[in-house]
Amino acid sequence: MARSISAGKLPEGWNYGFLDDFSVRCSGHTPSKSHPEYWNGGIKWISLADSHRLDKGYVYETDNEISLEGVENSSAEIHPAETVVLSRDAGIGKSGVMAQPMAVSQHFIAWICDNKSQLHSWFLYNWLQHHKREFERQAVGSTIKTIGLPYFKKLKIALPPFPEQKKIAQILSTWDQAITATERLLENSQQRKKGLMQQLLTGKKRLPGFEGEWETTKVGKICKLGAGQSAPQGEDFFDKGIHDFLRVSDIGSSAGRFAPVSRDKINDRAVQEKRLSKVPAGATVFTKSGASLLLNQRAQLKTDTYIVSHLGFALGTELSDDDFIYYLFCLIDFGKIAAGTSLPALQLSTLSQIKVTVPTQKQEQNAIAQILGVADQEIERIRKRLLLLKQEKQALMQQLLTGKRRVQVDTEAA
Repeated sequence: MARSISAGKLPEGWNYGFLDDFSVRCSGHTPSKSHPEYWNGGIKWISLADSHRLDKGYVYETDNEISLEGVENSSAEIHPAETVVLSRDAGIGKSGVMAQPMAVSQHFIAWICDNKSQLHSWFLYNWLQHHKREFERQAVGSTIKTIGLPYFKKLKIALPPFPEQKKIAQILSTWDQAITATERLLENSQQRKKGLMQQLLTGKKRLPGFEGEWETTKVGKICKLGAGQSAPQGEDFFDKGIHDFLRVSDIGSSAGRFAPVSRDKINDRAVQEKRLSKVPAGATVFTKSGASLLLNQRAQLKTDTYIVSHLGFALGTELSDDDFIYYLFCLIDFGKIAAGTSLPALQLSTLSQIKVTVPTQKQEQNAIAQILGVADQEIERIRKRLLLLKQEKQALMQQLLTGKRRVQVDTEAA
């Protein structure tokens, strides 16, 4: 971590030492659950259930609350607002800043910063974020990995003067605001697309210029369903490969139809010996078995591709448009129709019997697919923008938090 920066290599004016020398380190505890009076007393208590609330700056809410009586009868402590917290168990390395006084469970470590002259809470938060992977590497354990408390006693940090810490925190906060705004924009776009799908793919909303009743039929009657064969074994099947080869892990990315469709190339020997299924471009491919089935993974092929046995495919016919089929399949919850508990599997015969109501005109199907395609393109554009913002922030953190790039501080503030 910051140990890589020795005192001799510190930027001018920076200090290097144990984090405990610049802040007050605190731990947490869980009051006895056999005493109901220790709980639901209005004191917010960060536990593993709140892992999803971390890495987002301020922590405003918690799943559970404890009471003052619970604090007084346990080793739990109420930490002041602006305390920085980090998970050392599940969700290792995830961090946040308390928006109000809170307590934490024993699965967390916390630091109280003076926010006056020694250490700024938001500088520390960003420093923890920047070194998150290192925290993940420090975790040990067979069943449940954790970072032991002795590690944090020896944790060192390189710090600029307090006014510079504050300025760095302000700069990175601006990036966080841009990232948050873009995340909200992405979520809104995804919700809009979801609403469009519910309206357009069910006939609740018709597009101008199209009339006539929709037909209620079965999936197996409007498209051709099929499945892949066993995957080739051995590196020789991939030597000088010339054919795209699709695995389960290749689909189900952010945008579905814009997902990558292959990561390997296979040669003609694999095609001949394994009799792999070659699926044409435009077909919808989806997971047919395994845990990934529950994630409803699917994508639309960009090129002709060979697929493996854990995947299925759907092709449009004279009655249906390929793009429309893809979006129609996005509405199907594969997990609900799969058989098996430990390793769910989707039977194509079951899928083929699902009833759907679709436009009888291929032109209307295509028009619906085009509108949803535009929505997908907008989602992908925002997603790429979000990724770029996060990458830029990481690069900026690398510069600012190590002193490779210094910031200008007002003379009065300094």
